Amino acid sequence: MLKLSRFLRPFAPSAAGVLVLVFLQTMADLYLPTLMSEIIDEGVMRGDTARILAVGGRMLLVTGGSLLCAVAASWLSSNAAMGFGAALRKAAFARVEGFSLHEFDRFGAATLITRTTNDVTQVQNVTIMIMRMMVMAPIMAVGGIVMAFGEDRPLTLTLAVTVPLLGVIIALLASKAMPLFKAMQSKVDRLNLVLREGLNGMRVIRAFNRTTREETRFDEANEDITATYISVNRLMAFLMPVVMLVMNLTSVSILWFGVRRIDAGAMSMGSLMAFTQYAMQIMFSMLMLSMMFIMVPRAAAAADRIEEVLAVEPSIKDPAGPKTAVPAAAGRGVAEAGGGASAVDAVDAVDAREKARNASSAARDVGLVETAFEKEPGRRACADVEFRDVTFSYHGAERPAIRGVSFHARCGEVTAIVGSTGAGKSTLAKLVPRFYDVDSGSVLVDGVDVREMRQEDLRRRIGYVPQRAFLFSGTIADNIRFGAESASEADLAEAAQIAQAAEFIASFDGGFEHRVAQGGSDVSGGQKQRLSIARALARRPEIFLFDDSFSALDFKTDARLRTALKSRLEGSTVILIAQRIGTVMDADRIIVLEDGRVAGVGRHRDLLETCAVYREIAASQLSEEELA
Repeated sequence: MLKLSRFLRPFAPSAAGVLVLVFLQTMADLYLPTLMSEIIDEGVMRGDTARILAVGGRMLLVTGGSLLCAVAASWLSSNAAMGFGAALRKAAFARVEGFSLHEFDRFGAATLITRTTNDVTQVQNVTIMIMRMMVMAPIMAVGGIVMAFGEDRPLTLTLAVTVPLLGVIIALLASKAMPLFKAMQSKVDRLNLVLREGLNGMRVIRAFNRTTREETRFDEANEDITATYISVNRLMAFLMPVVMLVMNLTSVSILWFGVRRIDAGAMSMGSLMAFTQYAMQIMFSMLMLSMMFIMVPRAAAAADRIEEVLAVEPSIKDPAGPKTAVPAAAGRGVAEAGGGASAVDAVDAVDAREKARNASSAARDVGLVETAFEKEPGRRACADVEFRDVTFSYHGAERPAIRGVSFHARCGEVTAIVGSTGAGKSTLAKLVPRFYDVDSGSVLVDGVDVREMRQEDLRRRIGYVPQRAFLFSGTIADNIRFGAESASEADLAEAAQIAQAAEFIASFDGGFEHRVAQGGSDVSGGQKQRLSIARALARRPEIFLFDDSFSALDFKTDARLRTALKSRLEGSTVILIAQRIGTVMDADRIIVLEDGRVAGVGRHRDLLETCAVYREIAASQLSEEELA
């Protein structure tokens, strides 16, 4: 937990205030038995009512001060702990957002959710206890021993036996509980994983009548974590009676030996009462420490898991000196005007021209590519995408997913990628926005390696439609605006119209303001894909990446969509991944993948004659007349 203490630094004043207030509260509590002794010896035993009232008034003042300190310390500790927890959650979420897909694959969604929620809560709760009990218990224990020693030295020997005995018992139980607490957190991960899969896959589970199997899986995970909780609680259930037994035996011993010392005239009744209260305070402080030993091991295990996430350095980072890719059309214009100027000169010239044309661009970051809503009317930028001898392997895979892939997706053209399942088509799509980094070779956008560009700048230029369409909770308008917050209602309507989504959107109550269920469970797969395509269209990027984004559409809708897209995508760079030959046959260039390698490149007719892999795929989908 000490590694996470850096997140407490902003709350150092509150933590310092808690320490001071807890110290004052403890001192006040330690002073009360002395006042009680004074009341008994000088007031009750002598029948002095005035003395009783005077000392009683002081006790009330001390008690009131202790109460105020306790309330203030509780407020400050809660404020600091809640802020600490918020800072931890923010840091963990920010780090997870920076993960590449490699890191996501390493941890998994279930454990990342647990570490950001349950684990942070454990650390947060213990922080409150540490700031109060961990400070109060040692002060009360040491102070109680000192004050008891001052009341009667010989009687203090009873504490010399019970306090070490209690410490040994607590240490033994803590050593047994620590491994169980560590195991408990991993079992919470497992329970969350099974529950998450059961909820997300409910339709599949019911369709295959596997409800009983999933109930069995959940019961196994549930019983496993329950058994661990029971083991821990058995230890803790043993702790409390033992502590109470030791405390009661200590009280009996003090009274036994104390009465004998009173009879011998070596001790007063008030001192015995005060000594008894100090002994109880010492025992109570040991009880607080035992509670800490119950909570701290689990929080320590949770803190280690959080630190494990925070300590991961994302494998994909922005370069120290990022480069800016010049849009293909703009770059050619500058090069022609400059008579063969260098790439650096071209970048400078384009930047200068943009700043002169639009004064507001001075407020933008260097290298930031404008969205279509900020560009001049009628002006459309695009970008060349090139793969140069690219090889890539997934973490832990025995062989590369793609090997030695080279092709050029030129500005203003449609480059299609086809191949059998597992050929590496979607892998290529994930390399362009740099979700993964290549093992060897390079992916270039307008001649600049994507690893030399800022991720934000690179992805701002891309409209990505993933293979598995995903919708966020919120309205349809919110989902389409996800990539273009400044899109107007007219832009939304246009994007929906082109994506063939306008008709089913109009059928919903509220139209674009219809609220989508979590994960888009209330819309069909085809509707999800069309909304995802509309989201990319509203962004109006330079590069469109369609990763098998038409697979859930019927042939009629597919044809209408491709026809509508032609005018919108004209002048943009389009990389289209598809299973259907009918979807790609009109592309300017078709890349055929087979087992991670390029098996052929060309247009539809050429590939039918020259590429056996393409001809086999086409023959399985097209009629003899269409092949002819």
